[in-house]
Amino acid sequence: MTVSLKKDERTDDLGRKGFRIIQHTGSFCFGIDAVLLAEFADLSPQARTVDLGCGNGILPLLLKARDKGGHFTAVEIQPELAKLARRNMELNGLSDEVDVLEADLRCASEYLGKNGFDAVVANPPYFKVGTGLLNPASVKAIARHEVACTLEDVLRESAALLREGGSLFLVFRCWRMGEALALLPGTGLKARRLRIVHSFRGDSGELFLLEAKKGARDGLVVEAPCLIYEAPGVFSEEVRKACGAGAEEENGK
Repeated sequence: MTVSLKKDERTDDLGRKGFRIIQHTGSFCFGIDAVLLAEFADLSPQARTVDLGCGNGILPLLLKARDKGGHFTAVEIQPELAKLARRNMELNGLSDEVDVLEADLRCASEYLGKNGFDAVVANPPYFKVGTGLLNPASVKAIARHEVACTLEDVLRESAALLREGGSLFLVFRCWRMGEALALLPGTGLKARRLRIVHSFRGDSGELFLLEAKKGARDGLVVEAPCLIYEAPGVFSEEVRKACGAGAEEENGK
């Protein structure tokens, strides 16, 4: 399909099934965190899935490229990103399989209904307001900082959306892992799988990947760590495979 690009837009090859994504270079480009979450998420091909805070639609694209998930509902509060996500679904022939809603995820269970979804995926803003450097560009500010939602909002709404036995798949910063795990019991979600992501061997953890299941029994499996780089500027073999053909580092969050 021929794509018409606007100013400061580019298309990137996602390395699988010929899928491409339109990205606005001045606002928001996906990072390795989204790729790792797509690899980590264990979704059946029929799973009814919600993406809370979809941005430009990268997670549904990556998951569909891996034959993970059935119908997706992608929620994005920023009008410009919601429009871009819709264009990306159209570009890849996924408009019938991915609904993009311009809406506030903080009340997602009110308009999507409770207890009806098999899975939720989320790559929420990492930084609390007042921490880190707040980007003056509003699109990046909302993507990076808890301006429009908090971690607690994401966990609460995920629990409300999920059916019994459904799972939330989350990627987040390690320095907030304690907070995330402490919030889970109040939602009815239980941590089931955890994987720590390190930049280099010997480095402290940078990101964590978490599966939290609704109504699950106790028992957390800590999986083998993930290394992003094997040398400066060189992705590890695992990450190269995850990124697909022609993997290059992206400017993420």
